Amino acid sequence: EKMLNETLARVTGKKNTKDAWLSLVKPNDVIGLVPTDHLNPTHDEVVEVVKNSLVNAGIPEDRIRDAQSPRNAKKCDALIAIPGLKAHWLTGIGTVLKNYIMYSGRPSNYHKGDSAKLGEIWKLSFVKGKTKLVLVDSLYPLCDKGPQPDPRYQWPYNGFIAGTDPVAVETVCLKIITEKRKAIRGEPWPLSPPPICVEAADKVYGLGTSRMEQIQIKHYGWEHDLLL
Repeated sequence: EKMLNETLARVTGKKNTKDAWLSLVKPNDVIGLVPTDHLNPTHDEVVEVVKNSLVNAGIPEDRIRDAQSPRNAKKCDALIAIPGLKAHWLTGIGTVLKNYIMYSGRPSNYHKGDSAKLGEIWKLSFVKGKTKLVLVDSLYPLCDKGPQPDPRYQWPYNGFIAGTDPVAVETVCLKIITEKRKAIRGEPWPLSPPPICVEAADKVYGLGTSRMEQIQIKHYGWEHDLLL
């Protein structure tokens, strides 16, 4: 809860959690939470603390929904993406952009080289403009062999990565995974397949910035093995 409060303050610039949430969503919004639900899923505790925080900010509990399916997402006014930080053997990185893949109705069409098209899912009429916050569960990430859990490539990062620009958040996530892989091998260890979806989300779909030098990071907390 403390981590979430601190994160919201830095994302929004607001001094308290209620004001932070109300700068992102409205009390009368139907709010959909979109965690990763299988194979290295978002921790239940993270989803629960987000829900409780929204309720404490004055959002009626009955207006907070699970929005992992297209049918539920269509009923929402606002979405909060809560993916887990992980590499993926079909898309390179399987975190922010891939989190909405089930909304496409045809997930297999967005793998391998076609992962460059993941950004188009964020342009669907019932998705476009609805994502008010991306909060990445990076408590225990996976830097290879994802999405299937593999203890050899998981480690306690113990953090959140958040923002309102999904591509910028994904770019930071990619940097962390890339640096962790390099630390494991002692030399560059490129993701396979390459995470082409990140740059495409910027340059093809205009969803945000994929250039690390253009991203402002407001860090707090521990410094050891930050990987940024």
